[in-house]
Amino acid sequence: MESMLNKLKSTVTKVTADVTSAVMGNPVTREFDVGRHIASGGNGLAWKIFNGTKKSTKQEVAVFVFDKKLIDKYQKFEKDQIIDSLKRGVQQLTRLRHPRLLTVQHPLEESRDCLAFCTEPICASLANVLGSWDNLPSPLPSDIKEYKLYDVETKYGLLQVSEGLSFLHSSVKMVHGNITPENIILNKSGAWKIMGFDFCIQSTNPSEQEPKFPCKEWDPNLPSLCLPNPEYLAPEYILSVSCETASDMYSLGAVMYAVFNKGKPIFEVNKQDIYKSFSRQLDQLSRLSSNTLQNIPEEVREHVKLLLNVAPAVRPDADQMTKIPFFDDVGAMTLQYFDSLFQRDNLQKSQFFKGLPKVLPKLPKRVIIQRILPCLTSEFVNPDMVPFVLPNVLLIAEECTKEEYIRLILPDLGPVFKQQEPIQILLIFLQKMDLLLTKTPPDEIKNSVLPMVYRALEAPSIQIQELCLNIIPTFANLIDYPSMKNSLIPRIKNACLQTSSLAVRVNSLVCLGKILEYLDKWFVLDDILPFLQQIPSKEPAVLMGILGIYKCTFTHKKLGITKEQLAGKVLPHLIPLSIENNLNLNQFNSFICVIKDMLNRLEAEHKTKLEQLHVMQEQQKSLDIANQMSVSEEARSNSTSNQIDKVFNTSGTDLLTSGSDSKENEMSSKQKKASLTLEEKQKLAKEQEQAQKLKSQQPLKPQATAITPPVKQTKDLTDTLIDTMSSLTSHSINKAKVASSNSFTSVPSMGVGMGFSSPIDNTKRNITNGLNTNMGFQTAGFSMGAGPTTQNFFSGPSATGATKMNIVPTANMPNYSPMNAASAISPLTQQNRPPDMSALDNLFGPQKPKVSMKQLAQQKSSQWVNQFVPPQGSPSAGSSVLGPPMNIIGQPGFGIQGNPFFAPQNFTQPANTMTNSSSASNDLKDLFG
Repeated sequence: MESMLNKLKSTVTKVTADVTSAVMGNPVTREFDVGRHIASGGNGLAWKIFNGTKKSTKQEVAVFVFDKKLIDKYQKFEKDQIIDSLKRGVQQLTRLRHPRLLTVQHPLEESRDCLAFCTEPICASLANVLGSWDNLPSPLPSDIKEYKLYDVETKYGLLQVSEGLSFLHSSVKMVHGNITPENIILNKSGAWKIMGFDFCIQSTNPSEQEPKFPCKEWDPNLPSLCLPNPEYLAPEYILSVSCETASDMYSLGAVMYAVFNKGKPIFEVNKQDIYKSFSRQLDQLSRLSSNTLQNIPEEVREHVKLLLNVAPAVRPDADQMTKIPFFDDVGAMTLQYFDSLFQRDNLQKSQFFKGLPKVLPKLPKRVIIQRILPCLTSEFVNPDMVPFVLPNVLLIAEECTKEEYIRLILPDLGPVFKQQEPIQILLIFLQKMDLLLTKTPPDEIKNSVLPMVYRALEAPSIQIQELCLNIIPTFANLIDYPSMKNSLIPRIKNACLQTSSLAVRVNSLVCLGKILEYLDKWFVLDDILPFLQQIPSKEPAVLMGILGIYKCTFTHKKLGITKEQLAGKVLPHLIPLSIENNLNLNQFNSFICVIKDMLNRLEAEHKTKLEQLHVMQEQQKSLDIANQMSVSEEARSNSTSNQIDKVFNTSGTDLLTSGSDSKENEMSSKQKKASLTLEEKQKLAKEQEQAQKLKSQQPLKPQATAITPPVKQTKDLTDTLIDTMSSLTSHSINKAKVASSNSFTSVPSMGVGMGFSSPIDNTKRNITNGLNTNMGFQTAGFSMGAGPTTQNFFSGPSATGATKMNIVPTANMPNYSPMNAASAISPLTQQNRPPDMSALDNLFGPQKPKVSMKQLAQQKSSQWVNQFVPPQGSPSAGSSVLGPPMNIIGQPGFGIQGNPFFAPQNFTQPANTMTNSSSASNDLKDLFG
């Protein structure tokens, strides 16, 4: 920013460098800022013309500056003569006020270096335009170098000069005395103005008498600036030393000739011998041929010839010249009417402005912008005239570039945008909205154009509302989203709901449908679609408008309607509308087509969703099953290895903890069935990896141990036990009472109820032995624990069971079918009811028959073998393989109740059980000696 300011400063400094020395110190600079050197004018083009602005009001002006350095070559008295002549001309111009005379804004000011005064803004002098570029800046300004006078400008310019002379001659009673191209100034709007009153001559007679103008003799010794331009001077000035108003008319004829001949005067004058030159000129004027005037338009050629006549009386006066047909051109008359516009009333103005659009296309663009546009915009202050002026201004705007529109037209249109009355203003703007939106900057659209559109939507006129609704989609893309959402859309909705006009309602729906693409999806779903259900009318056009908005939203890629909206709001609204009686067949088919498309999409989307959910559920189930299978395989693998280890390596301590192990395993199995946390899943994944490693290792083979000898021993022992039991049944012993419960028969054996049923842990006891992990041991009369011969079963409380017991079922063992814990007892008891062992009740009675320890052990072993039950669903049920280890609890009074498997059931103890192990030991000692 600073660099730009410095650049601008240097440019201004450079441009005004030549002015600074001359104007510095002049009082004009106190009130006016002097700008760029733009032209030159006055007698001999001695005045430099600069752009300027008034400091207080910023009003644009032209500053005329005469630099005294131009006359340094003259003597002092000559300098004084020149200065006096220049001062006289400016002072006379300042006193005169007329539209055809240059208007002075600030009187002449003199300083040591220059003379200066300010006038209305100007463009150039006529001499500059015709090619006289003396005292102009270098390089030559492009606007002067490329300036071209149009015919209408020339006609009206000459007419203006004629009118100015008419004012001087008739009203002021003055002869200008020096009408030349240098003293005709073109102001900023292109009007031709007269200046240079250095040699003007005032009439000496009273106003009521014929004017008389004294004339001075030509003095060739005076400086050129103290003499008029002889090339445009009438012959009588030199030859007869007389002048009158006709002398100015001769000068006008010479100017007209120069204008049509590119600035060349009709005669060249030798200033050294001016009398001889004028004598020759007089002869030529008397014999003026048509060839000399061939460049002058034919319709004015005769009038120019009359103006250049030698006899002043033949020359037309200024008032007659203003009325010649040459100046009756449409363009010239139009420009003339604009100059007198302030004198017209509103009716005359309105009639003129109505016909102006037919004339504007015939006028050059520069003339329109310079001359007509300022006059039109000045009428904006009159509200009654705005509807007549505004169409012409917008017509001119169409021919302007965007930059010209922004610079010349838009500043004046700003206040008009805000005018609400008369209503025709709004209608005109809406009709030209495409022009405004094309050339108006976006900021101005938001600040000026959009508020006007909002007012149009709320206007009472139906025509304006319809027009506004039709043009809104053309510039919707230029509206920022907050303005559209918060200002425009609510007004369109209100216009639709509150109007009584069907056309306005339909146009509102059409407008909404066209601007949907500029709206947000959720705004449409939450605001626009619910609004459609509020529309009360059921006319076919309204219904089709509603359908169109639904369809546009439904099919638009950016918008779309969710299936929830379709099912819950859209379809319930559309289906009843589709059967309205006002709809014809084609309209009904349009409704049904859209409804079917919506239903198809609804079906497809929801079906896809359900299919995806189904696939996800199936995948989840498969994942759960796979996890369970992996866990089961790992558990089986671990239980197999643990069973084998338990069979061969466990001690009595392990037998004692089987109950707690079973409970822990049950708890762990229940936890596995429950939902797993992330840590548990990670742990499970690690266990699966370990299981895979175990599978890859060499499998354990428990069959490697020698099993065959125990099988033979077991077989022999079984036969021996059976024989022993047969011999025992033959004894006659006192029968004891046997208490039974749930089809179990408990026989007192040495005072201890020995019914066993031990649940085996699934994860730790499952080996391929063909036995169920949860089995019950049925009592076959009586039972007791077996152990090494060195162990005393009843020696004390601590001896509670047997350790390291290997029992293999024999071939004569019954093959039991699988059963559950609740039903595994009664059928077995009914099918394999134990033989009546009442004879054995007297075995431990008073008789105390002599039975050896060996026979007693064989009897107990036989009972244990008969109590094995094959496991449920075991692949090797009934096979003769190694059985599971059993926890046999030898507690005092332990019977069915001590078995965890039968814990929920109530089993009664034998009535005559022994109270302690020491008495049983004594009885055995007495029995076996």
